[in-house]
Amino acid sequence: MAKKAEAASLKITLKGSLIGSNKKQIANAAALGLHKVGDCCLQPATPATQGKIEKIRHLVEVTEAELD
Repeated sequence: MAKKAEAASLKITLKGSLIGSNKKQIANAAALGLHKVGDCCLQPATPATQGKIEKIRHLVEVTEAELD
């Protein structure tokens, strides 16, 4: 059987404070695993993840994760 191509991963870092953000933005950050400024997480580059990132793009920094 052929192996599935592994999905690219994204490294997401919370750069801005969630103070003053609306509830949906806070919920999106929590769904991505981001709670405090400086928190990082690895997420797959799926349409659902990209939609969450789009809603809080002004608060996060996104880079492609390097997998060894």
